[in-house]
Amino acid sequence: MNPFASPVSLNMQGQYNTPNTHKYSVILPTYNERKNLPIIVWLLAKMFEEHQLAWEIIVVDDASPDGTQEVAIELARAYGEDKILLKPRAGKLGLGTAYIHGLNFCTGDFVIIMDADFSHHPKFIPQFIRLQQAHNLDIVTGTRYRSTSTPYLADAQPGGVHGWDLKRKLVSRGANFLAATVLNPGVSDLTGSFRLYRLPVLRHIITLTQSRGYVFQMEMMVRARALGYTVGEVPITFVDRIFGESKLGADEIVGYAKGVWQLFKSV
Repeated sequence: MNPFASPVSLNMQGQYNTPNTHKYSVILPTYNERKNLPIIVWLLAKMFEEHQLAWEIIVVDDASPDGTQEVAIELARAYGEDKILLKPRAGKLGLGTAYIHGLNFCTGDFVIIMDADFSHHPKFIPQFIRLQQAHNLDIVTGTRYRSTSTPYLADAQPGGVHGWDLKRKLVSRGANFLAATVLNPGVSDLTGSFRLYRLPVLRHIITLTQSRGYVFQMEMMVRARALGYTVGEVPITFVDRIFGESKLGADEIVGYAKGVWQLFKSV
């Protein structure tokens, strides 16, 4: 019998006698997210306040020409400059370095990384937190490719993808299959970018990670496993962006395949 599926365990999961005193820092890399940013910030703020959690959002913008930074400034005025921190960069420098830059300004105990384009819904974050607390995990990652969480969490629903055509789904599945076959990381969704880390764990792994761009997420998880950090998975529903265009192109796909090979040789 799964010990986490017992009635006693199910009743206990997510229930605590003392309030959660941790602070959660969200790093949001942005490029041309003027329309999406107010929505995702509102959803994050609402979720954190409803669960009485301390929080901050670090917006790392890569010189968006659409006015994203101006929107972030207005959001900081609305929610407070201690809640919304705009930390811009001079140009479009890549996803991996955006997280590295954002880490310099995090004051929380845990860091949440996610997309700003509404692909990752904040409603899953409380499940990330419950799973982390129940099993004292170092990392919790969202997965599109599991029907239950690991370790078990009572209210987790099957993951999935909405808004992708068949080609995009095949590319994502193929990328994860390639990495799982070659690297055997024990994680079902290596290419996902919706995760919760302990702050010291993320800082440690990020100093060892060499990849940039979309390979960055895969290498982070592979190195975490190699270093012995504990990882849990929560099924999520990934929804294609509401506004704007996907930044995934042929160069990123080729780079991902090269990244898998380099990790196979080095980790």
